[in-house]
Amino acid sequence: MSDTDPAVPSAPPPADPAARVLNQAEIDSLLGLDDGAAGREGLSGMQKIINSGLVSYERLPMLEIVFDRLVRIMSTSLRNFTSDNVEVGIDNIVSLRFGDYLNSIPLPAMLAVFKAEEWDNYGLMVIDSAMIYSIVDVLLGGRRGTAAMRIEGRPYTTIERTLVERLINVVLADLSASFNPLCPIRFRFERLEVNPRFATISRLSNAAILARLRIDMEDRGGRLELLLPYATLEPVRELLLQHFMGEKFGRDLIWETHLAEELWNTEVDLSVVLDEQMMSLADVVGLQPGSRIALGCAPGGTVQVRCGATPLFEARLGRRKNRVAVRIEREIARVPG
Repeated sequence: MSDTDPAVPSAPPPADPAARVLNQAEIDSLLGLDDGAAGREGLSGMQKIINSGLVSYERLPMLEIVFDRLVRIMSTSLRNFTSDNVEVGIDNIVSLRFGDYLNSIPLPAMLAVFKAEEWDNYGLMVIDSAMIYSIVDVLLGGRRGTAAMRIEGRPYTTIERTLVERLINVVLADLSASFNPLCPIRFRFERLEVNPRFATISRLSNAAILARLRIDMEDRGGRLELLLPYATLEPVRELLLQHFMGEKFGRDLIWETHLAEELWNTEVDLSVVLDEQMMSLADVVGLQPGSRIALGCAPGGTVQVRCGATPLFEARLGRRKNRVAVRIEREIARVPG
């Protein structure tokens, strides 16, 4: 029999002692297919890696400051809107997938779709049923100390939708004011939906920021949720990544404008130099009370106006209403240091 006979199998290559082969149980555990592990932890292995990758996004510190500002502004505006004592608080700010949020909205609720004009994208505001009936009760003159009555099994009436739209416009105006110190933006109300399927403003797998607000009006109140997709915030992402305003090198229009306004209100001292003379040390030591120093500037002569040691203008000396005055003739070109 020859060495090349196909009936004789060739010897397998020597196994690498460092290599390790996974058995089927380990593969199932890695991929999250082990029912026991999944039942104990909900998700495991590769499923947990995939899901964590989909919902783990960078924090936006400045956005938290914007929402804190929104809470303060809303507390004032809603008191004026309802003529009642209103307390607004923020429960949490979380990142999640848009599809997961749509599936978790407690119904019945009203979903307001609004557009960020300058960013050319959309956001979502959700008002729960308790808040809807509370705001209707307050605006229509309901008595304090009685919880708003909610009638099950009927759609929202035109009056209820109209009153809620007024609330939405107030909140959107406050949201615009909250972003204004960071960048000018106008949020415009577009439509009101009661079915989450008709309020899809982004792909279900896209990431979004959700802020849950709690509104209390003595014995009444409810919850209001603001959802902004990351795609909507993309035009101002660099600003939202800052920990405080102006945290960057280069131009910052907000602080630049503020600094310019403050500089215009800064007070400076100007000095009019009538004459300069060189004197010996002996002459200076010999000066006594009553000594006279003759100045070489006559009325109508040219003098310098200085700020500190920096010459600013050439002026002509004169008088105005029994006071010595100068009239600025020209600006002295300053050499950059």
